[in-house]
Amino acid sequence: MKKIILKFTKWALLICLAIFIVKGCIPTTPDVPHITPRATTQYWNLPTGSKIAYTHIAGKGEKKPYPIIYLHGGPGGYVYTKNIETLGKLSASGYDVYLYDQVGCGLSERLENVSEYTAVRHVNDLEAIVKLLGVEKVILVGQSWGGALAVLYSAEHLDKVDRIVFTCPGAIKPANEALEKIKAPDSLNLKEPYNPNSKILPIVLQPRYVSIGIWARFFGKKLANDKEADGYLTGMANVFTKGLVCDSTNVLKEEGGAGSYCNLNTSVSYGGLKDPRIKLKNNKIPVLVMKGQCDNIDWGYTKEYLDLFSNSTFKLIPSAGHQIFAEQPELYTKTIKDFLTQ
Repeated sequence: MKKIILKFTKWALLICLAIFIVKGCIPTTPDVPHITPRATTQYWNLPTGSKIAYTHIAGKGEKKPYPIIYLHGGPGGYVYTKNIETLGKLSASGYDVYLYDQVGCGLSERLENVSEYTAVRHVNDLEAIVKLLGVEKVILVGQSWGGALAVLYSAEHLDKVDRIVFTCPGAIKPANEALEKIKAPDSLNLKEPYNPNSKILPIVLQPRYVSIGIWARFFGKKLANDKEADGYLTGMANVFTKGLVCDSTNVLKEEGGAGSYCNLNTSVSYGGLKDPRIKLKNNKIPVLVMKGQCDNIDWGYTKEYLDLFSNSTFKLIPSAGHQIFAEQPELYTKTIKDFLTQ
């Protein structure tokens, strides 16, 4: 009887595996929005080979010498219309404001070879943009993963960074996971945001998406075209963005700019990075670190930015989650403006 049960179990597992593999090979059409160019959308063809979509809001009145460059989250995120609306207001103070979709994201071109999506590629693209602008220095505003990207760039181009604004920055790469154990001071009164993991899991475990991830990460190949792959990440974003705010009614509507292969492969490259902390030791860059009261990033990772950048200012934004610009747009803009003009 035991042999019969073992044999049945073996065949059942083989059948399930076969079904999984077959489903993983069948293309799908996720029912999600797909981003379209705005009236303000322009493009850079960079010497790195990246075709980058961006929006430029020209500074008004007396121009400031250094432009603001916004680095969105992810990897695999994009510039929301809300980002343009909020940061664009800084142009009234004379700042040229540039918001661009990282390669493989938003309205920017997708790469054919997915193994080319690396953190170093994003740093090189940013440096190419700075050179293209022809300015001596830039002001970086890094959101989430964009904060980690700002650190990587600054480590290699310290002389080109005037100031940095970190808004709910993600872990500095390569991440020190021990920092997750550091508890926030009770005085901050941080609040736990909604945890959407149980709702995302059914999407993550879909045979087709699992297969897409395996082909991308282990073979550097696209099992699905970019539209299909991006659709899965957009589907997940429709769920996990509910954990990026304090009040679920403030969730931003997804515009369909997710970059799935950028998301899958950029993170794989973190382990091979040179530690940027070494080159940034004793740096004097003026830095603002903003954190939403309901931010989902562990306090230890936020604190590392304050420790690494000794010339830093910390601002806790009440009643805001990871996307401060979505819930507290006026305070978000004012806090950045006050920092830039102090």
